Order: sequence, then C-alpha cells, then structure tokens
Amino acid sequence: MTKLGYQIPNYSYPDVDAAGIFPNVVRQAAEAEAAGFDTVMVMDHFNQLPMLGPQDNEMLECYSVLSALASTTSHVRLGALVTGNTYRNPALLAKTVTTLDIVSGGRAQLGIGAGWFEEEHVAYGYEFGTFSDRFARLEEALSIILPMLRGERPTFSGEYYRAVEAINEPQPINRIPVMIGGSGERKTLRMVAQYADLSNLTCGLDEVDRKLDALAGHCDRLGRPRRDITVSLNTAVVIGETHEQARGEFFDALQRIHGLDAASASPDEQAFFESQVTLGDPDTVGERLAEALASGVDGLTLSLPVQSHIEGRIAMLGAVAAPLVFS
Repeated sequence: MTKLGYQIPNYSYPDVDAAGIFPNVVRQAAEAEAAGFDTVMVMDHFNQLPMLGPQDNEMLECYSVLSALASTTSHVRLGALVTGNTYRNPALLAKTVTTLDIVSGGRAQLGIGAGWFEEEHVAYGYEFGTFSDRFARLEEALSIILPMLRGERPTFSGEYYRAVEAINEPQPINRIPVMIGGSGERKTLRMVAQYADLSNLTCGLDEVDRKLDALAGHCDRLGRPRRDITVSLNTAVVIGETHEQARGEFFDALQRIHGLDAASASPDEQAFFESQVTLGDPDTVGERLAEALASGVDGLTLSLPVQSHIEGRIAMLGAVAAPLVFS
C-alpha cells in the first residue's frame, strides 16, 4: 500500500530532447526507490495539464512507461495517479494492469478516477459527458475490473459498458491494490469506502478533517472499518539546500514554463505563488510534511514538478519524508 509515493508529473526537462526523456524518467524512479519511496506513479494524460505547463509539452502514455519501469526498478509499486476511466474499456484496463503486475513481478497498483480534463477528451475523441455520467461510468467499470482482478469472469450489462464471461488469465501475481483518486465527499469518497484499498486526497490541510470524516461516515454506512483504507495526501514540493535556492529555482521555473516573471511580482503575489507548493530547505519542508501527516492521513504522495530533472532532489526529499512516514 502507498504510504510514501513519488509521482512523476511531467516529461519536459530543460535541455532534454525526446531521446533523453525516458532515461531521465528511469533515473527518477531509481532515485525514488533508493530514497525510500514505496510507490512510483505517473499521470494518465495525453496533454500536459495547464497548471504544469503548455498543453503541447511532452507527455508519454502511462502504462507504456510503467511497464518499461518494471524492468528498471526492483521493489517499488508502480501505478497511475490516476487512470482516467473514460480513456479505456474496463476489461482492457483490467488486462493492462494485470500485465503490469506480471512484468513487474507483482508490483502493480491500479489508480483510477472518473476523468475530468474536458479539453483532452475533446481533442482525442472521448465522450466527456456530465459529472454524473462520468461517475456512473466509473462505477460500472469497477463492476467489471474488480472481479477480473480477483479471479472471476464477470458478465455485466450496463448503460455504458458490457462484458460476457471476461477472462483475465494469467491472474495477477499479487492482489492488486486499488486507489480511487479524488476528494469529492459525496460520490468519490463513497466509492473509496465501497471499492478501494487506497485513497489519495488533493486538498488543503484545512479540508483534511472534513474529508476523513466523510470517508469514515461512508465506511460506517457500508459496514467497513475505516482503518482498512490507506489515505495519502497529494503534495507538490520545491526543495533546496537552502530556502533561497528552492525559491530561486521555483521562480526560474515559473518564468521558463509559464512565462511568469514572478521574481518581479509584488510580495503578496510572490507569497501566493509560494503557497501553491511546499517550498523550502529540508528542515522547513520536513516541518510542513509533518504537519500534513498530523492532519490524520496515513501517508504522502509527493512530486517535484519543477525539480524532478535535478539529480539529488528526489533523494533529498526522501531523506526528509521517509523518516516521518515510516517512523
């Protein structure tokens, strides 16, 4: 189960061409594994997300990357944070994640969500539908995927998906943990309580109590112990040997990626930019991560969206985070 995950959120690195992208990803995964992270995850998108860069920035297909990383890592779990349910037929997704488990020697994790990036759906010809449509699709998909991962041959006929005696052989080497991504209190966390082993929250610290209470309430109604679900908090980090180094690299990245001259912004504007990430030297970052864990979550999923290409930063982050999570 993910207690300390490392997410790779982009494939655009300064002075790195297409041939250099995957070696950089391999280096990140190896550094995360050596630094004590228990899971390495990648995004399931076809275009870059607007908050991370221009949509036409480099983006690799997630399960191709994960299967390749299976041969370059030895013990970290591998998964998507999270698979967009709308992008794949559910029976095919069950086969895909099972194949990842086989080629990784039993290290696959299924992260899945309803899908949310409308422009990407339109660009690639996937039906987006309404918020309710996408959650109905996800629930139907789980009615096919989960039985296939647990040794059954489901027959299912719903509004969106159908399967007839869907075979999944070979079965996974190990039981594949299921993470449902998202923080919606009414629908998403109810589905976490009903179907998932893991939850990943993307929210402010001031919201965590409410999210955990909502999850516990759903668990109570379904007769499931809340302790059966491992909850992690998703956090973007900018870390440096000094606060000044971290801050300088952050502002340089905002200029390079978004064209924002944040260094010349007003103090209030600079403070706003910094508030979007956990930024500072190792001691400061450690204090912030300890505060996140004290909110009641079971673990952390961390990313270095503007520093992942810098060798040693993942190790620096792991040295701070691993003792907090595994102490």
